[in-house]
Amino acid sequence: MRTAAAILSLILAITILPAQPATAAVSAASLPGGKTTFVISQGHLKAASQQNWLRLGNYRFAANGTVSASMYLWWQRHPQARQRTGTVPDSSCTTKAGGKQSRPRTCEVLTAGGFTGTPDESRTGTYTMSGDVLTIRWKIAQTWTEQWYVRTSPDGKLARLDLKQSTLATNGYGYGSNAAISTRRAMSSVKAFPGSLRQDLRSWASGKLVTSDNQPFGLSSFRACSATTSCLTYLQPSSNSACKKEGGCPKYGGGTSANITSIQYYLTMISKSDRRDTLWHWCTCLAMERDEFCYTGNSHVKPLMQIIDDTGAFRGWVGAEASFSTGSRATDMLAVLRISDFR
Repeated sequence: MRTAAAILSLILAITILPAQPATAAVSAASLPGGKTTFVISQGHLKAASQQNWLRLGNYRFAANGTVSASMYLWWQRHPQARQRTGTVPDSSCTTKAGGKQSRPRTCEVLTAGGFTGTPDESRTGTYTMSGDVLTIRWKIAQTWTEQWYVRTSPDGKLARLDLKQSTLATNGYGYGSNAAISTRRAMSSVKAFPGSLRQDLRSWASGKLVTSDNQPFGLSSFRACSATTSCLTYLQPSSNSACKKEGGCPKYGGGTSANITSIQYYLTMISKSDRRDTLWHWCTCLAMERDEFCYTGNSHVKPLMQIIDDTGAFRGWVGAEASFSTGSRATDMLAVLRISDFR
C-alpha cells in the first residue's frame, strides 16, 4: 500500500556528558525566532540503506545558549511492532457493518511501537544563531551537529525550522512558539481549524525515496466522534494512487471487478498532557483480502506532534511514519512529514 495523495552500529547510544560552561558567544545567543519550544521531526532516510531511523519529539531552548531534546526513536535495525492505543471510536463516527459505508470501520486505533510511553532518549547541547541560521552541537559520545534555517510566520506567532544540514539526519522539520510543551488542543479544536493545511513528506519504501510536497490535507473531511471525543475519522471513498490490484489487493482492489479503493482513516489523541496525536490509515481491500474486519497487516502508523503557536492555537503537526513491515525490512514504510498552514 502506498500513502494516498489525497490526504496524507548507528543506534545512538546517547551518552549525556557533564555540562560544560557556555562560551561567551553561546551565552549571548538569541532564541531561534524568539521561541523557546519546538516540535521536531527528523530522519535518516537513504535509498540504499536498511538502517534508516526517525526521531520525533521536542527541543527546548534557553536564553543562556543551551538546548535540550526529548525524542521518540524508531530505527530499522530494531523494528517495533504497531501498538494499540486503547481508543475505539464510537458508532457516531464508525460502523460495524462491512460493504460500502460513509464511515470507517469500528477498530481500535494503532500507532507506532513505543509512542504511547515515555520518550526513548534525552540529550543536551548548545546553540548559536548567525543571521537566520541556527546551529546546534549536541553533547553526546559522537559528533552531532545540525543547522536549521529559521523562518518566522507573518503573524509572528510561530517559528519554522527547515533543515540546512546535519551530520546524522537527512531530513527534518520543526515548528516553535513560546507555548509550553504541555499546551495542546483537543480534537474539537483541531476539527474546527479554520485554515488550510498542506503536507510535505519525505518517504522511504522498497529502497526508494519519494518527495511529496504541497499536498492538501483534508481535515474538513474528518468526522468528529460524539462519545470518543479524542478521535476523528474519515472514510476516503476512493483513491487514484493506492489500494490497487498490484498493491496487495488482487481480488478486491482497483483494477478488479470489485474495484474497492477506499481508505480507512483515524486521527487520535495520544496524550492529554503533551502534543502527541497519531494518524492511522489502511486500504479497505487489504483487510478484505485477509478476511478481516480490522486490518492487522502493514497499515500506516504516523505518530504526530501538534504545532501550537504563541496564543495556544493549533497550526498543524510534524510527524513521522514508522510502519515496520511484518515481513522484511525491504517493505518498511518510513517518512518524515509536516502538515501545516505555515510552510
